[in-house]
Amino acid sequence: AVAGTHGKTTTSAMTATMLAHAGADPSYVIGSPLAATGRSAHLGSGDVLVIEADESDGSFLQYPTEIAVITNIEADHLDNWGTAKAYHEGFRDFAHGPTVRSVVINADDPGSRDLASELRKAGVVKVITYGEAADADYRLSDLRFKDTASSARLHAEGRTHQLDLQVPGRFNLANAAAAFAVGRLLGIDAADLLAAAAQFTGTLRRFQLIASQPLSDDPDAAPVRIYDDYAHHPTELRASLGAALRARGSGRLVACFQPHLYSRTRDFAEEFGRALCLADIAIVTDVYGAREEPMPGVSGALIANAAKAHAGSTTEVHYVPDKAELPRVLADLVRPGDLVMTLGAGDVTLVGPLLVDQLKKRVSRG
Repeated sequence: AVAGTHGKTTTSAMTATMLAHAGADPSYVIGSPLAATGRSAHLGSGDVLVIEADESDGSFLQYPTEIAVITNIEADHLDNWGTAKAYHEGFRDFAHGPTVRSVVINADDPGSRDLASELRKAGVVKVITYGEAADADYRLSDLRFKDTASSARLHAEGRTHQLDLQVPGRFNLANAAAAFAVGRLLGIDAADLLAAAAQFTGTLRRFQLIASQPLSDDPDAAPVRIYDDYAHHPTELRASLGAALRARGSGRLVACFQPHLYSRTRDFAEEFGRALCLADIAIVTDVYGAREEPMPGVSGALIANAAKAHAGSTTEVHYVPDKAELPRVLADLVRPGDLVMTLGAGDVTLVGPLLVDQLKKRVSRG
């Protein structure tokens, strides 16, 4: 079972992909469809079930987990857990589950690193750490990024491997290291795992390319690339925008963010605002409330104002409360070579295709 505040969908998908490539035919249940298959669930013939374990409501404590993966622990879903301490204790209970035999855990994240130390002292389960930390059991080094690809050296079990991915970001290299560690625990050959990692093309709504749209008939003009991403926590927003910065080339990074949940907007407005300052242009729309009722004084304007306060002259910030206006606003702003990213866990995912339609009309008008 793969748990964590961030990265669990991709880590689950990578794990399932690696095991399938090695012939294990695992069953899996993942929070987003695999880009390669369009499927988020599969009933396999093998004896392994890979499951994305959601901590938001505490349900991850119900699974009879044998290998527990913890990608990171950072306060979230406080509408359910109440306090950051209670949230962290939930992960401790997950790792101490009665059926858990091994814990694969991030050595770079403070919350999970503390838990790894605690688990090792207890000596009840096997603990395997991964990340860039010097003492990680599966250690990443020499990280490289080019466009939307990434690579690293992976040092494990006394050997050094070359890890190549088609997906961007240091967070994805860490996710791949976790999946690799799970595969090795299950006895899969390292070469098979690495070959599968190189073929992994991501999951939907995780740095997903929606379109590469030209703005003119000039074949030499750079297109506008439009991506969609599920980032809905400040840490995820920073990670996704950081990867986009490395992939944008000579164009501008245009971030279009829809906050998710009124409580999260209230609690993290400043952090969201700072993260958006990584973009050249940041557009914030109003909150996608999901399961929550509106809260007095809480709107996307809190985040837009925080971004404006931190941006200085480096980031142009716009607040567009009506989501229906976003495609038109974006179409008016973008230039050839720009990278546009829609971000959030709500229906902002619908904006990308509508923007493509707007840009096609722009081209047809000349």
